[in-house]
Amino acid sequence: MRRTVAEHQRAVAELLRTRWAALPGSITASQQNGKGTTSLPLMAARDRVLVDDLRAPLDLPPFANSQMDGYAILVDAEQPEGVDSAQSTTYRVAATIPAGAVPAPLQPGTAAPIMTGAMLPAGANAVVPIEQAVPAHFAEVGESVELPHTAPGTFVRERGSDVLRGELVIPAGTLLNAAHLGLAAALGLSELTVRRKLRVLLLTTGDEVLSPGDPAAAAGLPEGKIFDANDSLLRASLQAAGAEVVASLVAKDDPQDLLQFLDNFLEATQRPCDLIISVGGISAGAFEVVKQALTVAAEQAQMDFGHVAMQPGGPQAAGSYRGVPFLGFPGNPVSAFVSFEMFLRPALSELLGAPVRRNRVLATLEHAMTSPAGKLQIRRGSYSGPEFESAASVREVGGPQSHLLGALAQANALITVPAGVTELQAGAKVEVLLL
Repeated sequence: MRRTVAEHQRAVAELLRTRWAALPGSITASQQNGKGTTSLPLMAARDRVLVDDLRAPLDLPPFANSQMDGYAILVDAEQPEGVDSAQSTTYRVAATIPAGAVPAPLQPGTAAPIMTGAMLPAGANAVVPIEQAVPAHFAEVGESVELPHTAPGTFVRERGSDVLRGELVIPAGTLLNAAHLGLAAALGLSELTVRRKLRVLLLTTGDEVLSPGDPAAAAGLPEGKIFDANDSLLRASLQAAGAEVVASLVAKDDPQDLLQFLDNFLEATQRPCDLIISVGGISAGAFEVVKQALTVAAEQAQMDFGHVAMQPGGPQAAGSYRGVPFLGFPGNPVSAFVSFEMFLRPALSELLGAPVRRNRVLATLEHAMTSPAGKLQIRRGSYSGPEFESAASVREVGGPQSHLLGALAQANALITVPAGVTELQAGAKVEVLLL
């Protein structure tokens, strides 16, 4: 496999689309009774994807109400000619209408004190703010008040002026945010049916790798060993993208042990994961455990191993094991992170509607850069957004090496340098992926 970045992006999306469609209880199921969905309370549905079109079960507002504290009055639909809009009319004050009350009909020649949000009484069609009344305070029942002439509908929120009953208010596939949840609550809904979370099995590999807290490092990190950063780095990335890591393992460089673990895990429950991700063990070394294991298990594994014209993150693997989609990322932490951002995260946005796509912007490069020919370069960057008198700019953090995890921790963006560009001068425009 030798692909461009765009080719591998399409290949990953197509792999997930076709494999998920064939799995029972598919994550892409869109029916409410499908195993790919779940009903959640509103506050748990934020950043989840709505399964079905949501149509309003009632009007919003559900009744005509006042937009202001003031007086509810009846205004002639057509003001007679010659009437000065600055003139006023004297009304007899009726009973006050608080919010939440069902008012009595308004009698001719009367004005009812009405609070913001209160139901407009039958026989009224306008509201005059209390500040425009004379006197400019709420009078007692039976007293008189002078109110200026106004037009019908003034300061009235008509029934259904926001949302009409039966109207499509949130389309299926929407990534729900606070405004969506507020609307659902206003419509009286306490739950929404959303797509369930993607379930991921995460494997990191290598005899040299120890998990943080491993007893073998109780007296200090042993010679020749490293702590595993990939599990935490990718687990956090997956969770931020709306996925759930159902299990993870630091796999040693033993192909048979790796296959045994995969078989035991997949047989333990029915379809315990939607995706398997491995980190490391897919390149051209002598102990590439993922490549060796899945090559041996040819009847169960359909995998492509090769390179993508990208740096870091060139070695890539894609396929399936026992029908479950399988993506193999390179083992250096920055390479694994870039692989996730460039290949898996966009595919999840496309196929599942979440997470939200990363913003891509143009920024001015603060310094000169060089780049090897033939590969899309992904460099860690520190991005500064546009300000009052300055354009957006970006500078590289660290160098091109894929082991510089400290530089990644300082970055808030990824700088992309096209495959055909070998030199960039300070002030050049570059495309930046905002993290």
